[in-house]
Amino acid sequence: MTNARAQRASQPVVPEDVDTANDAEAESWPRGISRRATMRISDVLAALEIEFPAVTTSKLRFLEEQGLVEPVRTPAGYRQYSPADIERLRFVLRQQRDRYMPLKVIGERLAALDAGEEDEPTSPARLATRDGVRQSSNGRWTAAALAAEAGVSEELVTELVAAGVLRPNDNGYFDPWARDVASSAAALAEHGIDVRHLRQFRAAADRQVDLVEQLVAPLRGQRSASSRAHAGTLAAEVGELCARMHTALVRASVADLAP
Repeated sequence: MTNARAQRASQPVVPEDVDTANDAEAESWPRGISRRATMRISDVLAALEIEFPAVTTSKLRFLEEQGLVEPVRTPAGYRQYSPADIERLRFVLRQQRDRYMPLKVIGERLAALDAGEEDEPTSPARLATRDGVRQSSNGRWTAAALAAEAGVSEELVTELVAAGVLRPNDNGYFDPWARDVASSAAALAEHGIDVRHLRQFRAAADRQVDLVEQLVAPLRGQRSASSRAHAGTLAAEVGELCARMHTALVRASVADLAP
């Protein structure tokens, strides 16, 4: 950052009568948002918390290492972020969460946005209710809350737990993905596929998770917070690829059953 400031200081001052219409094109995305860096990491986490409550300091530092956001460093070495940095982080996190986009691809999209080749309007933060993180005081569902959210009976939730298809945590709460499992189980039941048939889905998922776990184990074993954040990102990306592979294989085989 010091070198960048020195370069700007060495450039000639542009007279007021010179057309500066191209200045906006040189500004990185998002444009028109303040770049005054006065926010600490704790402020950034607070700003993102309403939509991304699971984001940590380690995650922010990892995204910085990947070149997706570039906070200012104070003389003492502390990071400071601007409102534009917040929007950039929100964009990255949404692409990961909503589109399962790898960081490399997100970086390419940001580069295109910076160059003006693409455009992406900023949007306000959304309350994180869709993935369940705001449904209860501890951020997880009880069996009754899960049944209500998924539109199924609490008895079905109990059956799924007994069959090992759903697994509550040690405190008896279910993670956000349990809603999709419960609603899918109810839909399959309408076609005569009951809970006992779903155990093979659980077993297949566990085998895929084992593969992902082996892949990220070297990163998880490292002490640095950045490595652990990298492990989480890599696990999510590879896990999504495994899910896509499974979906593609099932769809291809089902297509062969059609007349």
